[in-house]
Amino acid sequence: MLKAASVGGSIVAILALLIVLLKALVGFVGFLSVAIKLLIVLAFIAVFAAVGFMVFRAWQSNRKKD
Repeated sequence: MLKAASVGGSIVAILALLIVLLKALVGFVGFLSVAIKLLIVLAFIAVFAAVGFMVFRAWQSNRKKD
């Protein structure tokens, strides 16, 4: 009886560890996806700011020539 309980307990413990591992893996993938999305948004903001700065500089340069 004790041997059967230890084998069953081992299987339950392994299953519990696998569930916890999968849960942590899903959380990690979720964190990575949020981080990647944030980087993409920041890159777009930087591109728009750079284009706006270049347009402003060109506008100022054209204004000084006149």
